[in-house]
Amino acid sequence: MECHEPGMETKQHAKAILTVTLGVLYCIANLPATAALDVKSNQVVEIAFNAVRPYANPFMELTVDVVFTDPSGNSKTVPAFWAGGDVWKVRYASPVTGIHRYVTQCGRTDDAGLHGVEGCVEVSPYTGDNLLYQHGGIQIAADQRHFSHADGTPFLWLADTWWKGLCKRLTWEGFQELTADRKARGFSAVQIVCGPYPDEKFFQPSWENEGGQPYLAKDLSVVNPAYFEYADRRLAHLADCGLVPAIVGAWGRGDCNSMEAFGPVSLKRHWRYLIARYGAYPVTWILAGEIADETKWGAGPWAEIAKYVRETDPYRHPLTCHTGKGRRGAVGDVSLIDFDMVGGSHDERLAVANETLALLTSACAKNPAMPVLCGETCYEGHMQQGFGDVQRHVFWMNMLSGASGHTYGAAGVWHAGVEGDHGNWGAWGGQPYDWTTWKEGMNYPGSTQLGIAKRLLEQYAWWRFEPHPEWAPNCFAAGIPGELRVIYLPRRNIYNWDGPEVKNLESDADWHVYYFDPATGRKFDQGILKAEPKPGVKAPQHVAFKRNVPSPQDWVLVLERLKP
Repeated sequence: MECHEPGMETKQHAKAILTVTLGVLYCIANLPATAALDVKSNQVVEIAFNAVRPYANPFMELTVDVVFTDPSGNSKTVPAFWAGGDVWKVRYASPVTGIHRYVTQCGRTDDAGLHGVEGCVEVSPYTGDNLLYQHGGIQIAADQRHFSHADGTPFLWLADTWWKGLCKRLTWEGFQELTADRKARGFSAVQIVCGPYPDEKFFQPSWENEGGQPYLAKDLSVVNPAYFEYADRRLAHLADCGLVPAIVGAWGRGDCNSMEAFGPVSLKRHWRYLIARYGAYPVTWILAGEIADETKWGAGPWAEIAKYVRETDPYRHPLTCHTGKGRRGAVGDVSLIDFDMVGGSHDERLAVANETLALLTSACAKNPAMPVLCGETCYEGHMQQGFGDVQRHVFWMNMLSGASGHTYGAAGVWHAGVEGDHGNWGAWGGQPYDWTTWKEGMNYPGSTQLGIAKRLLEQYAWWRFEPHPEWAPNCFAAGIPGELRVIYLPRRNIYNWDGPEVKNLESDADWHVYYFDPATGRKFDQGILKAEPKPGVKAPQHVAFKRNVPSPQDWVLVLERLKP
């Protein structure tokens, strides 16, 4: 782990702290200039530097960057963050093995503790079983329609909504319990706010975590590192458990409008701090919640923040914003997002309506192509509606209509509700939507059923699916023509055993057919549909298929072509 090089001498021996996200902490004081810190590929190394000059408010007075150069000569300028006292830290991760060299850059070039400090990091191969470290964080896949890991391995987005998951109502022990539960059920991402919350006034005590408020001044000019240290532990834990933190930087709705309250300069400073603390992790960015659709095509005040995030993030993590509708797709638009997040409806009747689905399908049809998913819809149990059958309907409706993934939410969980402290305020005098606790919401059946659905899709090349509603009228259908058909029949009236009619099925192959119970995961085999070649007919004649469902409920019908 030596990195001697002729003429390579540091101006000062940096005090360094190496933190690997698996929770192992190594403290190295007065680190020799020739020793390289060791970290595994795609995991995070943390290096600390000590200012030698006093500053009244380092957060506002200084900008510190660290330029890392990998073994191939490619460089990244990584922002550092003020960690309290005279300490600044930088976090870095890379999939590239070998020696990575760094040098610090500070606006105050006369501070030898922060400017011109050099060193090395040695990245060695990761050998564990965490997919985010095996294959890297997520990015936009080559087809521009789906997500993949950094090495191209497909990634199926199934997120849970924990908007207020960093507050102290959800204890550290509770956070670990919820994380383990969601991992076991099959979730792959968590949407979580690190900044101003929705549904409550700014700087309410309910914002606090174990370290207090994130900021100690109402213009966001005094950061509280203690808050972010507790946030660090939680967000790193998600990554260590294989769940992508989808970090929301602020909120923009009228009653919690961060742009109006803080302005673009403060929001940029907040976003730089988030990027510095969490950019080395396998995250995605959600610019803000419930902001104007115009942001997506480069208009309005939030577009300025989106451009800043793009310019500042050296890892180029996928960026989106949480809005109701998709991008415009007009000539001259500036695309500031990498994937399109559209809304659904919190009303269970509207959540499954054609008009709501059209928000997603119209976004899928826009150019430039990008992944599209529903980022918020009818939460399960929210105001005592939207339970399992609705969650299944919305998931399958979207996934078989072109979505690249789906985001679920549950009452209690999204607002980190506990007994006696609901954590969510609606209109009409700030009355709560729900008194559901996070533990109650965690156990709603829809979360299990969507995990079951994800596991079924992952048995197949789901990223190659094409929507084909013409395959089965009054159903949702998608698949791979000539290879696979997946059809969802929503729940109808009782005493109805009629199965879906599958049209235009290729007749030159044998098809294995089964019904899949989306509520339990049970399979009901329907046998083999044999090919029916006709003498003298070269082109296959399409046929229809129809068979009763096993019971009157919603069903997934799967037809998979058998290999010769």
